[in-house]
Amino acid sequence: MSGIVAVAQALEGSALAAAMRHSLWLYPIVEIAHIAGFVVLVGSVVMLDLRLLGFSTTTSVRGLARHVLPWTWAAFFVVVPSGLAMFSAHAVEFLDNPALRIKLLLIAFAGLNAAAFHFGVFRTAPAWDRNARVRPAARWSAALSLVLWLGVIACGRLIAYL
Repeated sequence: MSGIVAVAQALEGSALAAAMRHSLWLYPIVEIAHIAGFVVLVGSVVMLDLRLLGFSTTTSVRGLARHVLPWTWAAFFVVVPSGLAMFSAHAVEFLDNPALRIKLLLIAFAGLNAAAFHFGVFRTAPAWDRNARVRPAARWSAALSLVLWLGVIACGRLIAYL
């Protein structure tokens, strides 16, 4: 753990961290970008998950995935740097925050779930793309995704209170 603490201390001592702590507007602007990015990221994931759970069955699963995944990735590239910037401001303190630890763990599980879906059952999507019953593995993956992302949102809010 001391290696992680050393990295957190170095990050907290960076110019970015100092700017995040001392600028009146920088932290709130970065936080707004983080939240907006997160809305797009989770919103795009939820749309695909809802389709997999049986909503809008006339919509092509593959077509919807082709439409929302670029938005998911674009949002990811907003959320990660903004999250790191906010973390840098109080990195050592945040290391002890259980909500942040759980949030990061849930994000990791959500990523593994998404990878398992896209490299697994999604490859069979042509058979259940539209107007057909989605495979149980895809439905389970979607349900798990919704639970994980709800947990990430909850933990994100709890960071400020724990």
